[in-house]
Amino acid sequence: MQPRKGLSALLGFVLALAAGGTAWAQQTIKIAYTDPLSGPFAQVGDANLKQMQYIIDFINAKGGALGKKFELVPFDNKSQPSDALIALKSATDQNMPFIMQCSGSNIAAALIEAVNKHNDRNPDNRIIYLNCGAVAPELTNEQCSFWHFRFDLHAAMKAEVMVRALPKDITKVYLINQDYLFGQSVQREVKNYLTKLRPDVQVVGDELIPLGKIKDFSPYITKIKASGAQALLTGNWGPDMNLLIKAGVDAGADLRYYTFYAHLAGGPTAIGAGGDNRVLAVMPFNENVAPEIGNAEAEAFARGFREKHKFDFSSAGFRTIFEYLQAAINKAGSLDPTKIAYAMEGLSHKDFLGFDSTMRKDDHQIVSVYFVGVFKKGVKYDAEGTGLGWGTAATVLAKDIDQPNSCKMKRPKM
Repeated sequence: MQPRKGLSALLGFVLALAAGGTAWAQQTIKIAYTDPLSGPFAQVGDANLKQMQYIIDFINAKGGALGKKFELVPFDNKSQPSDALIALKSATDQNMPFIMQCSGSNIAAALIEAVNKHNDRNPDNRIIYLNCGAVAPELTNEQCSFWHFRFDLHAAMKAEVMVRALPKDITKVYLINQDYLFGQSVQREVKNYLTKLRPDVQVVGDELIPLGKIKDFSPYITKIKASGAQALLTGNWGPDMNLLIKAGVDAGADLRYYTFYAHLAGGPTAIGAGGDNRVLAVMPFNENVAPEIGNAEAEAFARGFREKHKFDFSSAGFRTIFEYLQAAINKAGSLDPTKIAYAMEGLSHKDFLGFDSTMRKDDHQIVSVYFVGVFKKGVKYDAEGTGLGWGTAATVLAKDIDQPNSCKMKRPKM
């Protein structure tokens, strides 16, 4: 009887491979990563890639998941949904269990739709979409998907934090945002929370700009100065953020800047010394948080990246992603994406700073601590060699940042 049992086990293993079990058979756990690695937003994608690889090396040194190491496989999407869909096809052709994307909610929307269709049609070759930064609220509300997990606060959450950070002496603001799904979400949500929380504030200008097309923002700064605005509020990222604030600082505009992404690669350099105590960013982390709260391990981790790559470590949320992934895979005891997705729902975790976070089961939106950072002199770690760095102006705990959702999640059978 023993030989027959052995033959049955071997046959079962072969059938598992034929049915899409190659994810388990592979020597590493492959994660497709698609973001702009060329074009105007390449600096963002390249910085993300370096930080992710640094984190993966750390996670792998601690055993990976189920005895396997993680491997990041990059694909350049050139900030185009069509190229991201080509990357998704490559990932599913190779039976990769995960695809990760950070930049562009228009791309995220296309990926969610394509992943849903693929997984419905290919139950033996499913894939999970890990969203590391596409933050239009719709993605975990009307467009929510069982296969999509977002590891950054959405734009409405960030807008609430931004509005709450406005001091009482600011009563006139100007809004500039990028004209696509994300920028339109920021525009809507900032105005929504101004109405709810700061009805005394007047919006004296409100513009949407073409994504990645403007090279000279000085005409916009002229209009902002003429409007009498005391503060510029923007969700712009990449060169649309960097060039905007640089134009304002170079023109000597008497403005304060409230941003979502001034802390990302290239932002501090573009701002320069003229931005001292005038630029704030809603952020998941900055290198001075760890020494401010006395967390030596987190400080050493961030400093290790800086010493290796000669630029700032800004994406602590990426470490949270891989720690969640590691925990969910180990909990599932499998590389089956369906089992991993069920294991990740409702998972709670202490991030490397020691703060609580939760992946909400209802909509697959992470709820975690967030900070308002101010760009200034006198901090322990400066940013990009500018002599200025990000100090913490406010800390908002996960329990204080939660917002309701309208997701109606459809779950597959195990």
